Amino acid sequence: MKLAILSDTHGLLRPEVMERLKDAGAILHGGDINRQSILDQLEEYAPLYVVRGNNDKEWAEQLPHDRTVTLEGVTFFLVHNRKEVPAELSGVDVVVFGHSHRYVQEERDGVLWLNPGSCGPRRFHQEITMMLAEVSNGQIFVEKVAIPHGTADHGGA
Repeated sequence: MKLAILSDTHGLLRPEVMERLKDAGAILHGGDINRQSILDQLEEYAPLYVVRGNNDKEWAEQLPHDRTVTLEGVTFFLVHNRKEVPAELSGVDVVVFGHSHRYVQEERDGVLWLNPGSCGPRRFHQEITMMLAEVSNGQIFVEKVAIPHGTADHGGA
């Protein structure tokens, strides 16, 4: 199964991101969505697993703070802020988080930690990134996708 892993879209779904969603069997979103319309668009592509970010206010009250989902034998724990991951994560293979807008792909104590970075408005002069992954038979293979910044950027901090 192909996965698209996103975070920190902050109200912007770039055409380059939408193009990469076409083959996704599922989408994981680490929060800071900013608008229901973004969720509606994402749900048109594939089943969506999402958590609420610190910028997701009243409209997002029904979204979970964190969630666990198993896809193709790989168990994911999603939360927006890495600092809010519980100390005990038994049975979790992959932690997906966002918040910092910085791409992270690292293994610690047998758990893969993934922050797809931000693929929304460019902030803090950081690159615009997301992840594509392949999960099958309990294995995951992750690919970093860097998106060129251009006219859709709305700068700011």
